[in-house]
Amino acid sequence: MGENLVIIPTYNEKENIENIIYAVFRQPHDFHLLIVDDASPDGTAEIVKNLQQKFPDRLFMIQRPGKMGLGTAYITGFKWALQHDYQYIYEMDADFSHNPDDLPRLYASCALDGADMAIGSRYLTGVNVLNWPLKRVLMSYFASYYVRIVTGLKVTDTTAGFVCYKRKVLETIDLDKIRFKGYGFQIEMKFTAEKCGFQLKEIPIVFINREYGTSKMSSGIFGEAFFGVIQLKIESWFRDFPKKAIKSS
Repeated sequence: MGENLVIIPTYNEKENIENIIYAVFRQPHDFHLLIVDDASPDGTAEIVKNLQQKFPDRLFMIQRPGKMGLGTAYITGFKWALQHDYQYIYEMDADFSHNPDDLPRLYASCALDGADMAIGSRYLTGVNVLNWPLKRVLMSYFASYYVRIVTGLKVTDTTAGFVCYKRKVLETIDLDKIRFKGYGFQIEMKFTAEKCGFQLKEIPIVFINREYGTSKMSSGIFGEAFFGVIQLKIESWFRDFPKKAIKSS
């Protein structure tokens, strides 16, 4: 297979999916794409299947029987990526809130600048979010601040979902022990990677709210992240985290 795999979970993204696929494939470094679709009733998977005929060696899809959560979608994708020998594995949204043109910058951070996990950060250089209601911007910004205070994470955008992992990070983390399913998943992955001794580096990006489709954010997802970080921190006191191998890969 290739070196770079972008994982995009989808649920009802028919307005965005074709355009995001073409936008990723326009990038250098021969990015491959894995779509993890949770039985979208709007026909998202059918659009992907049609495009697979055009890109049989670069576009892949896993179809799941229903909505099972963002975290489990990424875990499914991570395991697939490891089985297929990818070296750099990316998380990205389907709705263009993450700019595919930033993928090479995440790649460079890991491949050239020594990061084990590169994070596209909305808050590294201020608040770089466009077209969000002020209430949501404040909620997101102060949620990240709260997470940093509770966990001690040295990351300004703790809930960021635009990420590149070196393969060795996902090999070291016990993916079956990652239990958060919503935005808490993003916090748990960063927290666990840091506890395992990996180097996390933030890259400033501009986050643009989706134009098409509907947001998957809910109060339940936010609540999981808010209360879950306290539990995450307490449990870390009694847990031995696997450490990264000295030999680099």
